[in-house]
Amino acid sequence: MAPPPRVLWIYPAALLLYSLLLFLSPCRALRNYPENEVTLLDSMSALADLGWEAYPNEGWEEISVMDERNTPMRTYQVCNVMEANQNNWLRTRHISREGAQRVYIEIKFTLRDCNSLPGVPGTCKETFNMYYYESNNANLWFIKESQYVKIDTIAADESFTQVDVGDRVMKLNTEVRDISNLSKKGFYLAFQDLGACIALVSVRVFYKKCPLTVLNLAQFPDTITGGDTALVEVHGACVNASEEFEAPKMYCSADGGWLVPIGRCVCKPGFEENKDVCQPCRPGTYKASATDAYCTKCPPHSSSPQEQAGECVCEKSFYRAETDPRSMACTPSIIPSVATIPDAHAQPSPITTRSSDAFLPLGGLIRKVPGPAGRPPGAHCLAKA
Repeated sequence: MAPPPRVLWIYPAALLLYSLLLFLSPCRALRNYPENEVTLLDSMSALADLGWEAYPNEGWEEISVMDERNTPMRTYQVCNVMEANQNNWLRTRHISREGAQRVYIEIKFTLRDCNSLPGVPGTCKETFNMYYYESNNANLWFIKESQYVKIDTIAADESFTQVDVGDRVMKLNTEVRDISNLSKKGFYLAFQDLGACIALVSVRVFYKKCPLTVLNLAQFPDTITGGDTALVEVHGACVNASEEFEAPKMYCSADGGWLVPIGRCVCKPGFEENKDVCQPCRPGTYKASATDAYCTKCPPHSSSPQEQAGECVCEKSFYRAETDPRSMACTPSIIPSVATIPDAHAQPSPITTRSSDAFLPLGGLIRKVPGPAGRPPGAHCLAKA
C-alpha cells in the first residue's frame, strides 16, 4: 500500500502569503532594536537566500515571500506530520560572536495544533529542539548530531487550528534563549524537528552591551556584558579639558545597563561644565581652580579679553599681589614718600645765608641761627674755642 501523502504545509499558498504579509511586514518595519543590543544574525534582513543547511532534503524547506514593498522575506517550514520517526535538522551558517561571551537567540515561529489536523497519527509533535556547536572553523559542511549542545526544547505559547486558518489568523510565538561562556570564534545554531508542523518565521542572534555614555565628565566606552551574571568593572576617561577629581568607574550589568557610578572628573581652570562637556570661560569671566563649578565675572578693575581665562588681568595702574586670591579686586598703587639720601660723591651745594643769620658753636660744630628781625646787616661768627 502506498504511504500517505506528505503534508507540505497547513495553508494554501495564497493564504500563507497573506498571513506572512499581514504579520511580518509590520514586524519588519518596526525592527528597531535597543541600543544595548548588537545583532549578529537577523534572518529578516537577508537580501538573498539564507542558504542554511537542511538535512535530510525532504525536511526543512526555505520559503520566500514578497512584502508590500516587493522585498523578499525568508522563512523555513516543515510539516511532515503524516510520517513517523521524523528527525529533520536545520543548521545556520557560522555566526561570529565578536568577542561576546554570552549571546541571545530570539526566534519567531508558528506551530500547528496536532489535534486540529485530521487523520494525523499520534507521532505528531508540538515542540522542536534548539542546539548550538562552537567552532573556530567558519566553513564546516557537516557536524555530527552528538557534537551539538542542546539549548532547550521550544514549545508554543499559542498553537493555531483549522479555525485560525479559515479566519486568516496567524498566532506568532516569540521565544528568547541564551548561551553563556562562549570562547571560540563563533558557533552554529541548529533546529531539530521530530514531527511537528512549524514555520520558523525569523531567527535573530544578538549580544548585549553597555552603550557608550558620559557621566560626571567621564566617558565610558561600549562594553560587552560578561559571560554570566557578574558585573564588569569599567574605568572611565575624563572628557577633554577635564581632569580626575576621583578615579571614575562604573559597572556593566548582564542586561546591558550601567550601575554604581563612582568618582568624577572636573573641568580644568578656564573651563566650566555644560551638558557633559567642558567649555571655555567666555571673555569677561574666569575660573581659577578646577574645583570651582562655574566661570565667574572678573573682579573690579580687571578683565579677561580672551576666552578660557584662569584669572583676570588687572587694568593699567591697578595691581593685585601674587598672594592675593584671584577673586580679589585690583587696587591702585600707593607708594609712600621717602627721604632722599645725597650721593657721597656729589659736590656740596654752597650755603646761602642771610646777613641777619648768626653761627653758634654746638658740640664742636657751627650752627646757623637766624638773626633777630631788623638787625643791621653783618654776621657774628663764634668760632670753636
